[in-house]
Amino acid sequence: MSRIGKAPVTILQGVDIKKDGQTLTVKGPLGQLVRTFHPEIGIEVNADEILVTRPSDSKEHRSLHGLTRALIQNMVTGVSTGFTKGLEISGVGYRAEKKGKKLVMNLGYSHSVEMEDPDGIETVCETNTKVQVKGISKEAVGAHAANIRAKRPPEPYKGHGIRYSDETIRRKEGKTGK
Repeated sequence: MSRIGKAPVTILQGVDIKKDGQTLTVKGPLGQLVRTFHPEIGIEVNADEILVTRPSDSKEHRSLHGLTRALIQNMVTGVSTGFTKGLEISGVGYRAEKKGKKLVMNLGYSHSVEMEDPDGIETVCETNTKVQVKGISKEAVGAHAANIRAKRPPEPYKGHGIRYSDETIRRKEGKTGK
């Protein structure tokens, strides 16, 4: 039995859940998320918890069991508290600032890089080298943070670039002279 899949998802205070076939709608104080799940996985919504069941012990059903439960947990957490992903910019002259719905970054290129916030995602510049990506969908927050990081990934020699705040960069030694 899946250790993740068999655990019930507790419904937090202020979260409303509606089930229509295999489509789950989760509403909370921060917004609403809708997702359709695999037709063979059973989802049972009770008063204060959600149970996920699987029809057999086949490899596909076992993997879908844990996945479905984790996705439902992320939906409940997202609409109640939300998700954040931190990014740090390091390098001489590298900086970021917010202009309306755009994140404008100077990353050592001849031009500045502008990125528009997608729907449901907000970027916040705490300082000119720290950026927070916030939203209710864990998947969308991670994808937008990865797109920002891809504009200048950290390099291993001096560590310049954009990295996640919890990421460690394996540093390499430079050339040695004779």
